[in-house]
Amino acid sequence: MNGDITIIDLTPENVALYGFCGYKDVNKHVELRRKIDWFKEFYKKGLRIKVVMSQKGGYQGMLEYLPGEFAHRPVDAQDYMFIHCIFVGFKNEYKGKGLASALIDECILDAKSSAKSGIAVVTRNGSFMAKKDIFIKFGFSVVDTAKPDFELLVLKFDESTPNPKFKDMDAALKKYSKGLTIIRAAQCPYSEKNVNQIIETAKSVYNITPELIDIIDEKQAQATPCAFGTFCIIYNGKILTSSPISNTRFINIMKDKLNTKN
Repeated sequence: MNGDITIIDLTPENVALYGFCGYKDVNKHVELRRKIDWFKEFYKKGLRIKVVMSQKGGYQGMLEYLPGEFAHRPVDAQDYMFIHCIFVGFKNEYKGKGLASALIDECILDAKSSAKSGIAVVTRNGSFMAKKDIFIKFGFSVVDTAKPDFELLVLKFDESTPNPKFKDMDAALKKYSKGLTIIRAAQCPYSEKNVNQIIETAKSVYNITPELIDIIDEKQAQATPCAFGTFCIIYNGKILTSSPISNTRFINIMKDKLNTKN
């Protein structure tokens, strides 16, 4: 990295100065206020967020991780540090510059200093989650998989520690056999505006009143039927999406499911 880049540790005292995922105005964005409140609560439990800042380009990425027992994914990851998300390069000129590697290096140092047995992360080829490639380069290996394309990876410091694993999501799904259910958590700020639009569409277009479940802690997040953990839409026992989607995408999915035209 060059001298233009700084990695900043977010704290309850400075978090509002930097924002999350492109949201910067606490007065304008309720999703930002929800994320900040969530951050402050879990910061006390070991949640850490590191932000990549460029003097010229501003906010260019972040890494979020916390002890595995508090992971907001349906995983058993005791004794591990768990990465929720990582992304870099809002501007193309900052991509491929080693920013992601620098962030992962920071997490490894933190995990070792915290006497963790390793680091775990869920990846996928779809949107809203990192692909596994960057982690494979660091020596992570796949130890479990989940439908449709999620993989659980681990970098072990202590080989005697049992591998992390996905929880039984098929059993969790049985609780949502009827109706439309939307599960979300403040951990992901992209679940506020779109969800409100989806709820209105479900009511006005399909005459369906969804059940909205706001996840408030790691216990609920680890009991979801979707490997993404903090967002899921389920209709009559079938998962429509396991990551945030737009209202337009929801309409298209419902058209396929109901075989109707809007």
